[in-house]
Amino acid sequence: MKNKIAGLSLLLLFVAIGFVASMALGIVHIDFSTVVRSFIAFDGSREQLIIRTVRLPRALVAVAVGCCLALAGGIMQALSRNPLAGPEILGINYGAALAAVVASFLFGYTTLGLFAWSSFVGAGLAGAAVFLLGSLGRERLSSMKLVLAGATINLLLASLTQGILILNQQTLDTMRFWLAGSLTGRDVGLFMQVVPYMLIGLFLTLVMSKSINLLSLGDEAAQGLGQRIGWIKACLIGLIMLLAGSAVAIAGPIGFIGLAVPHIARFLAGADYRWILPYSAVLGALLLLLADIGARFVLPGQEIPVGVVTAFFGAPFLIYLAQRKGKTL
Repeated sequence: MKNKIAGLSLLLLFVAIGFVASMALGIVHIDFSTVVRSFIAFDGSREQLIIRTVRLPRALVAVAVGCCLALAGGIMQALSRNPLAGPEILGINYGAALAAVVASFLFGYTTLGLFAWSSFVGAGLAGAAVFLLGSLGRERLSSMKLVLAGATINLLLASLTQGILILNQQTLDTMRFWLAGSLTGRDVGLFMQVVPYMLIGLFLTLVMSKSINLLSLGDEAAQGLGQRIGWIKACLIGLIMLLAGSAVAIAGPIGFIGLAVPHIARFLAGADYRWILPYSAVLGALLLLLADIGARFVLPGQEIPVGVVTAFFGAPFLIYLAQRKGKTL
């Protein structure tokens, strides 16, 4: 217990260091004293304006999005009992992307607010469609049916999204950066609109951590311990929609955080989801902060979307997991 608390405290310290580094590092280098003065003695200088209006919102979004995606991934892996599962398996990313593309195509203009709310609605509808499809038939909703329904909806939504983008070049040009997953240009106002949903999802996830623990043992074992399997699964799918949907709404579809982070948390905290989930939340925030800092230095003089960085490091991790899983079959 003490070791886990100490480990979590150390990770929180790393998040704090990464948060400060995110405000100081970039194309315009800003020293630590200027970062501190921008909050205690703001003078309106160029560097302090960059910190207050650009880098602070960006760091806040990175922490919140990383936390939500990692928690959604942890829930998804417990729900499906599949180590390769992530929020993408419920069609959350492509549901959000399709809704944002359709909104941009229909209304003819693009704003972060339009992307955020349309994608949030799209993520919710996609998750609901997967749940309904997986519930069809005489048998109750199982992990296998959930995965198959998610894969089916995911392919459908991806095809529709690509089809609309091909038909409309203007929509493709305006949405290309958002679809890659980016933290650039997010302001505090937009963040404050979405953050209540994130906090509700975080709180409910921690409250349900005991039920998630039991469900990870398997449907039969959880039912034998008196758990209402159908109700718990419905609640967990709702939490995944809330967490991943709000994250995608504000930052676009960022991949691999939800897949990789729960495995790292499981390695550090053991098999108890009452510890895996808090560790995942903190690790997700830390890794997305680091990925966003790295995105500023990959190409000289310009930044790349953070989703490209997470995909670059996440792909080898996915290959490793797939090989490891194959050896255990």
